Amino acid sequence: MKTTNGLTPALRQEIISLIHQEVVPATGCTEPVAVSLCTAYASATLGDFTAERVTVLLSPNVLKNALGVGIPGTGMIGLPIAIALGIVIAQPDKGLTLLDSFTPEQLAEAKRLVEAKIINIGTKPEPVDKLYAEVSIQTASGETATAIISGKHDHLTFLAKGDQVLEDHPIGQQEDEEDEDELALNFSLVYDFATTAPLEEIEFILADAEVNAEASRLSMKSNYGHAVGRMVQSDLGRKYLGDSSLTQIIAATSAACDARMDGAPVTVMSNSGSGNQGITATMPVLTFAKEQKKGHEETVRALMLSNLMVIYIKQKLGRLSALCGCVVASTGAACGLTYLLGGNKQQVSYAVKNMVGNITGLLCDGAKPSCSLKVSSGVSTAMFSALLAMEQKVVTGSEGIVDDDVDQTIDNLTSIGRVGMNETDRLVLNIMTSKKH
Repeated sequence: MKTTNGLTPALRQEIISLIHQEVVPATGCTEPVAVSLCTAYASATLGDFTAERVTVLLSPNVLKNALGVGIPGTGMIGLPIAIALGIVIAQPDKGLTLLDSFTPEQLAEAKRLVEAKIINIGTKPEPVDKLYAEVSIQTASGETATAIISGKHDHLTFLAKGDQVLEDHPIGQQEDEEDEDELALNFSLVYDFATTAPLEEIEFILADAEVNAEASRLSMKSNYGHAVGRMVQSDLGRKYLGDSSLTQIIAATSAACDARMDGAPVTVMSNSGSGNQGITATMPVLTFAKEQKKGHEETVRALMLSNLMVIYIKQKLGRLSALCGCVVASTGAACGLTYLLGGNKQQVSYAVKNMVGNITGLLCDGAKPSCSLKVSSGVSTAMFSALLAMEQKVVTGSEGIVDDDVDQTIDNLTSIGRVGMNETDRLVLNIMTSKKH
C-alpha cells in the first residue's frame, strides 16, 4: 500500500477518488441490500423465469447484520423479503440503491416468493471473507445462475449461468492487487488534506451530509424504531436531558438511524459500506456547525475530516467486524467536532485517543432498530472527547491500549476489532441464531 504525506494535486485527486468510492448512497441496511443485489445479479442473468429454489450462503458477519433489520418499504424485517425483492426487481445496475423504489405489484410478488418457502439461507463454511454473499437460483425449467459478492457490499466477484462463467474475480487475488495500489491513509495525511485542500475540491461532502440530514428530518416526523431521536427532543427528554448542543446532535443522529434501521424508505450517504457510519460521521458535525452558526468553509472541512478519518480507520479494521461501527464513525465525528471547536492538529489527535480510551470494545450484535442507542452513546462520547481535548486533556500512552502515537493507537483499536474479537463475533451470532421466538 502506498504511503505519502506530500499533498500534491495528484495525491489530492487520489484521496478524492477514494472518498467517492467510500461515501456512496445506500437505501436500507447495506448487508441485506448487498444480498439483495447479489440476488439481482443472478436473477438478471436468467431473464424471465419461475424460481423453484433459491440457495443463499452468507458469511457469519453478513448473516448477523441482516437478521433483525427493517427492509425499506416492506414493513418486514430480515433476509427473505430482501432476497425475494432482488429476484423480482433484478436491476443490479442500481447498486446499493436497489431497494429505493418498487411497485406494489413487485412487493406482492416478492411476498409470494417468501410465502412459497423456496428461499434457503445458510452460512458459508470458513475460511471466507467477512463480507460474503453467494446466491444460486434454480428455475422451474432447470436453469441455474450463481452470483457472489465479496470484499465490498457491491463488489461482484463471480457470476455464472449454468456452466457458463460470466465473471470471475477471485477475492484473494484481487485483494493482493488492491493492497499494492490502495492509498494508505494516516492521521497526518487525513488532517492535512481536510484542512488545506482547495475548498472547491471538497465541497461535495456538504451535499452528502445534507442527504443524511433529510433522513433525520423525516424520522422526527414519524415514530420509527425506538424513536430515540424523538425521545431526546420530547418534553420528557428536554426535562431531564435539557436542550443543548449535545442533545441536538444526539437527537439528529439517532433519528436518522431510527428511520433507517426500521426500514423507512430513505436513502443515506454511507461511509465504508455502512449507512449508520455515514450518518454518525456527518450528523453530529453538521448539526453542531449549524447550531453554532459556523461558516461554510469550516463546516465543509470538519465534515471532510470526520468522513476521511472514518475511511482511514476502516481501512485497518475491515468492512465488517465484531467491533460496532459507531465506535469508528463517532471517532471521526469527535475529530470534526474538535475542529469546529477551534482545535488544532494535536487536539484532534487527543480526541481520537480519548475515544479509543473510552468506547473500545462496544460490540456489534447485528443491524437492528436498537443501533440508534449505540449511535447515541457514540455521539455523546464524541462530544465528551472533543471537549476534553480542547481542555488539553488526553488519555495517555501509559493507559490501556492508547499509545503516545495516534496512528499506533488506531492500530491497537482496529487489531482488537479485526483479530481479538473474532471469538466474540462467533458467540454473538450463536446467541442470535439460537433464540426462540
